[in-house]
Amino acid sequence: MLNLDTHVVVHAFAGTLSADERRILSADAWGISAIVLWELEMLHRLGRISEDPELDPFAKALSQLAILPITREVVRCLRKLDFKSDPADELIAATSLATGIRLVTRDRKLRASKVVPLAR
Repeated sequence: MLNLDTHVVVHAFAGTLSADERRILSADAWGISAIVLWELEMLHRLGRISEDPELDPFAKALSQLAILPITREVVRCLRKLDFKSDPADELIAATSLATGIRLVTRDRKLRASKVVPLAR
C-alpha cells in the first residue's frame, strides 16, 4: 500500500499526475491519512479545489481508498520527524513512519526527510 498526501490525491483525481507518479501509483493500493479528508474539505471550502469531496465522482473515488487512522503511535512518531511543517503534513508523514507505508508526496520538506519511508 501507498500513503498519498493531499496534493497527490487532488492531482490523481484531476488527471494531472506526473509520469513518475503514475508509475509509482500503478504498482500498489492507495491509502490516505485521515487528516487528508479534512484537508480536502478545507481546500474545497476555501475554493482552492472545485471538486466537492462529498459528491460523486470525487466521493466515490475517495471511498476506494484505505483510510489510515491517526493513532497514538502516529502521534508518537511526530517526535521522530526530522523536519517541521504544517500539522497536517506532519501527521501524514508520521502516518507513514508509524505504519511503514511508503509516502507519495510532492512536498520538498517531506521528500527531504531521512526517516519517512518514501515511494520513489
